[in-house]
Amino acid sequence: MGKTYVFVNQKGGVGKTTSAISLGAYLAEAGKSVLLVDFDSQANLSNGIGAGHGKPGVYELISGTATLEQVIRSTEIPTLQVIPASIDLSGAAVELVEEEGRDFFLKNALAPIRDRYDYILIDCPPSLGVLTLNGMVAADAALIPMQCEYFAMEGLALLLQTIKRIQKKLNPSLEVGGLFFTMYDSRTRLAQEVVTQVSAYFKQKVFTTIVPRNVRLSEAPSYGQPISRYDPNCSGAKAYKSLAGEVIRRGA
Repeated sequence: MGKTYVFVNQKGGVGKTTSAISLGAYLAEAGKSVLLVDFDSQANLSNGIGAGHGKPGVYELISGTATLEQVIRSTEIPTLQVIPASIDLSGAAVELVEEEGRDFFLKNALAPIRDRYDYILIDCPPSLGVLTLNGMVAADAALIPMQCEYFAMEGLALLLQTIKRIQKKLNPSLEVGGLFFTMYDSRTRLAQEVVTQVSAYFKQKVFTTIVPRNVRLSEAPSYGQPISRYDPNCSGAKAYKSLAGEVIRRGA
């Protein structure tokens, strides 16, 4: 059976979507079958992987107006597929609140294909709202990208409290698959302190790979390509390739 990960962080701009795309691409290039699920109405993952944000997509899937076969799209990497999002998903957040069983829409929708992929990676909005809640209920483990700054540490405490509540009430099997640092600038003392403090507290839960600040990572989405195809020799690409290796080895 494959494993389903959800990328979560209620703080925006931490590299969550970039991490989902980049990690997914390198897992696929390592020979794994991977499905990316864009569960954010901004559809940044869909555009960043070159899938566009047309319909049908994840909104039509959870609303029952499209099948899995209709919404899954191929990418330029043969073993990497994606379910795209659209702005319609923002309306789904309102609809889900009003529906019975609202916390399990995504889990139920993906259930038939969980064994089809080695990895399913779910990208959620930068919030702890109903869409992110759905993502965590559908997942086996949460991957948490952290920017190396003070406010990121404050937000981490709130996120972990939310994960504990979900474990208690909705998804007892949900684990913290791991934390990893993004946008790291070794020249700043704060970045070094954040890495030291978080690593000391979470120990084995922290991946050893640290993703540096890298302009090529920011450029790649505008070309609809993962960094593994856009510039595989840049420092950001090498970091995500290393992170993919850790995920495979650790079964995080």
